[in-house]
Amino acid sequence: MITHHRIGDTTWIDVVDPTVEELAGLASERHLSDRTFDEAHRRAARPSMQRFADHVYVVAFSGSLAEVDMWAGDGWFASVRRHDDDGNEWEPDVAIARAQRIATSGGGISSGMMLALVLEDLVDGYFTTADRLEDQLEEIEDRIFDGEAQQSDDEHEVQEGLFDVRRELLRIRRAVMPLREVLQSILRNEVRWIEGEALVVCRDTFDKLLRATDMVDELRELVGNAVEAHLAVISNQMNLVMKQLTAWGSIVFGATLIAGIYGMNFTQMPELEWYYGYPFALGLMVVMSALLYAVFKRRKWL
Repeated sequence: MITHHRIGDTTWIDVVDPTVEELAGLASERHLSDRTFDEAHRRAARPSMQRFADHVYVVAFSGSLAEVDMWAGDGWFASVRRHDDDGNEWEPDVAIARAQRIATSGGGISSGMMLALVLEDLVDGYFTTADRLEDQLEEIEDRIFDGEAQQSDDEHEVQEGLFDVRRELLRIRRAVMPLREVLQSILRNEVRWIEGEALVVCRDTFDKLLRATDMVDELRELVGNAVEAHLAVISNQMNLVMKQLTAWGSIVFGATLIAGIYGMNFTQMPELEWYYGYPFALGLMVVMSALLYAVFKRRKWL
């Protein structure tokens, strides 16, 4: 679906999940490079920028990792939006509203400013994703250190949750890191359509991107700490179980030892012919078991 927005003296061409015919029409209308036209047909692996004589081509990703292909030229700006793995797409409403405010304020708006506004909105989405992953990580950490949950919840779910967060952080980082190179090229005035106030917006976007990168790296470190903590909790639980098994084994061993001694078939064992021998053996088993139980209980092995 193709939508045209006339904002000031610049036309914004917005395309959502384009067909081959729609892309071909856009390429023919704006004389897009064959290289960028071919790349727009397939999902890009990372953000990038290519400069040509009459336009610039930029690939970036939203906070949900939905791809956005952008072209900027003299008096026109085009964006091609695609769905992410969950069927969501980046919505340009915020960027369009900001562009309209700038245009109505009397300062005019260029295609470079539209590109800068889109990049800023995409970077803002990284903070939303990072906050969501942080909340998800906090919930997993609460489950890790919740003793009752450790006894009832499946350990596999906790591990799977941790590795899901780590996997998504890695994907976000792959989208964030290369975008720094794109913005650095823009800030070096390598794109002639981005100048003046558009450069100021890109500089602010670059600062936001650095903060987003720091947040992602910090979250990755926290995930690593959570994995280590989870393994430590599992190890402590296993040690506790082994202590309990050892304690109960020692208690049973005392009674077994007495039963084994009096179970030997020797003729010279006075207790075998003693009238109170059987109650004495049972009482000795009970006393030894109770004594061992008290010792292990005091040491909190039971």
